[in-house]
Amino acid sequence: MRREYAANGKPVLRFASGLQIRVGNLWAGIGFMSAAILLAALSAGLGVTDAGILDLLNGFTGTDADDARAYALWTVRLPRIVMGFMAGCAVALAGAMLQSIARNPLADPGLFGLSQGSMTMIMLLFVLAPAAPKAMIALAAMAGGLGVAMLLIWLVGSERSSGLAILLMGIAIESVLSSVGSLLILYMPTETSLALSEWMAGSLFKANWSTIATFAPLMVLSIVGIFLTGRALSAYDLGNEMAMALGEPVGRSRPVILVFAVLLSTAAVTAVGPLTFLGVLAPHLAGFVSPAVSRARLFLSALMGGILVIAADALTRGLVGDVPLPIGLSLTIIGVPLFILALRLQALRKMQTH
Repeated sequence: MRREYAANGKPVLRFASGLQIRVGNLWAGIGFMSAAILLAALSAGLGVTDAGILDLLNGFTGTDADDARAYALWTVRLPRIVMGFMAGCAVALAGAMLQSIARNPLADPGLFGLSQGSMTMIMLLFVLAPAAPKAMIALAAMAGGLGVAMLLIWLVGSERSSGLAILLMGIAIESVLSSVGSLLILYMPTETSLALSEWMAGSLFKANWSTIATFAPLMVLSIVGIFLTGRALSAYDLGNEMAMALGEPVGRSRPVILVFAVLLSTAAVTAVGPLTFLGVLAPHLAGFVSPAVSRARLFLSALMGGILVIAADALTRGLVGDVPLPIGLSLTIIGVPLFILALRLQALRKMQTH
């Protein structure tokens, strides 16, 4: 490993394998991970029961702890923090991937109809089999998301089709599925409709270690996916024609990336419900803090997504206490002002450089 300078004058670390990392991106990644740990420690101490990081450390060292505090930490708060971080990483990573293949900064799993496909299948399952086990719910969500992805690939067809065509087709499918979902909620039994409406707003209330154990392999897969798809996505950022000129097999790699994004978004939807706007918000905020491309962009976007969900959950439990504020709403309260501020600062930065 040696320190060099890229063509734009920015310092990079170059490895013998040819891999290079911008020093700025490396420091941003360290900063994001530190922020996630600090937010997790803060969130662990929020709630009605007076328990915090010291009680958590006592649990690790084997020191006897109060049963109520141990329950609050290990059964309620830590699963929420871990599940929220993993779900936020998954949605943000899926959004960053979709933005590259669509070449549109507003693309995310919701706009492509992937999240809506999963939600519609789950609703149909609740209508046909209200007592369906969790495994069947996960399979239904996966089938819905993959079904929308396959439909998009079939409708768009040609490998020379633009990212805009994929995005517009996704919006059309999402609109149809949203109408179907609204009809299902309208004519379902009242209790089922209320439960689905709460779930569709996003919730970490049912997070537990069992769900985390199911979700963890996908997080490992996402890390592998960052390394496998990062180079291809940097070519897609230049456009389909340029990607093909650089030797990227668009006809094969684009469906693989799309399916990978489906797996990430579907798992998050199944675990915590839809996290609206996070797939757009996290990559933009990460890019504002530290502009990046390829694998670094995916990694920083995923970390930012996890940070935002932890912060939203901490806001929910710190400000409103026992009031069950949906995580999707608190995420919007935190994220949208940051998004507006970042866009405004970017505009001012561009004005100063011209």
